[in-house]
Amino acid sequence: MNSSKEYYVFSPWLRIFHWIMAYSVPILFFTGLYIGNPFFIGSQGIEPTYAFRQTLSMETIRYIHFITAYVFVGSFILRIYGFIMNKGDRLFPRFWTKEYWLGAKEVTLHYLFLLPQHKPYLRNPLARTSYVALYALIAIEIITGFAMYYMVNPDSWGAKIFGPWNDWLGGEYYVHLIHHYAAWMIMLSAIGHIYMVVRADFIEREGEISSMFSGVKFLRHEPVDLKEIADEAEERPDRVEQPGDASPAYSANKAAPATD
Repeated sequence: MNSSKEYYVFSPWLRIFHWIMAYSVPILFFTGLYIGNPFFIGSQGIEPTYAFRQTLSMETIRYIHFITAYVFVGSFILRIYGFIMNKGDRLFPRFWTKEYWLGAKEVTLHYLFLLPQHKPYLRNPLARTSYVALYALIAIEIITGFAMYYMVNPDSWGAKIFGPWNDWLGGEYYVHLIHHYAAWMIMLSAIGHIYMVVRADFIEREGEISSMFSGVKFLRHEPVDLKEIADEAEERPDRVEQPGDASPAYSANKAAPATD
């Protein structure tokens, strides 16, 4: 049995953004549903503003929704910083290459249990594609959300920046619909993401879940996409090998074996 090697892939900035997103998405989703269509268990007929004796008043739910949105958007700055500083945070799909399409097909068949295994990747083509789609949906949510939010004060700077989207997209009603359906797509994507990472952890045992805490993945074979983070890297002692340690770390920032 081959021993696994450690590959440091994900920066702290990406990991912080990931966990803020993990908490923010459910909060934004359910508070957004409540804002769009208030539901009252045991208090039907009560004015939404005073639901549950102010505990679930529209004012409170909107406040939670907007504060969470600002925290989430602010955390995206960390994601951008990680993208700039760490090659492991830049593993996006290479649609223009034949290897991408062959790899995407292979990984898809593996997830459908039609292939017993696929080539080792730091981040497989299917995952890369799903993240690009997710970021596109997040961008749609940010634009449409602020387009509605800032129109409370049409003279504000936010309204001047985001307000025109209401005209470009056909009015606030259609902006609301786009915001609503994009939210459902993000939530369904999150469910699919949880299934795939848990499945990968149990079947492939590459530390998929723990990598979002440590930044490290464990692979028994050299990943085929290692060159994407190592081709311009210089060797450095990112991790000093300890006695009896058979798995030297590879860094995605300087993706070369750690020196003894």
